[in-house]
Amino acid sequence: MPELTIFNFETCYINNILSSIDETDQKIISEYLKDSRISYREVAKRLRIAVGTVLTRTKKLENEGIIKSYSAILNYDKLGYDIIAISDITVSKGKLTEVENAIAKLSPTCAVYDVTGENDVIVISKFKSREEMSDFTKKLLSMSNVERTNSKLVLNTVKEDFRLSP
Repeated sequence: MPELTIFNFETCYINNILSSIDETDQKIISEYLKDSRISYREVAKRLRIAVGTVLTRTKKLENEGIIKSYSAILNYDKLGYDIIAISDITVSKGKLTEVENAIAKLSPTCAVYDVTGENDVIVISKFKSREEMSDFTKKLLSMSNVERTNSKLVLNTVKEDFRLSP
């Protein structure tokens, strides 16, 4: 089982979720965050609890949507994604959700955030070449209701890890 995503921020029930997990659940989640391929038996051994407890609690965390999925953490640099862009986007005519959903479907898009401030949306995207980034930016600008984009290039990634322990 590769990396897992813990919280679904779209649901806005974070406080309820946090109150529904106890210290044992938090320890189980922490073990999965370290290595999501870990077996129930190994989690149980490390936490000194029964395998059945780990299995039951893991299924509960999955059913409650706290654990959304499992995936691998890739080294994008080794895959040739040398360019990371952070794009600020201004949207017009109250079509924010439609624009965000369209951007989220584009392949170089890693994250789409609905934000406050001068801009409406922040997009994080990764590219293998400047040409790919140029094409992506032109796609953004060609979308109806996208008024303006302002992209920044990441020079150095100091930390990029969205695995937060509860």
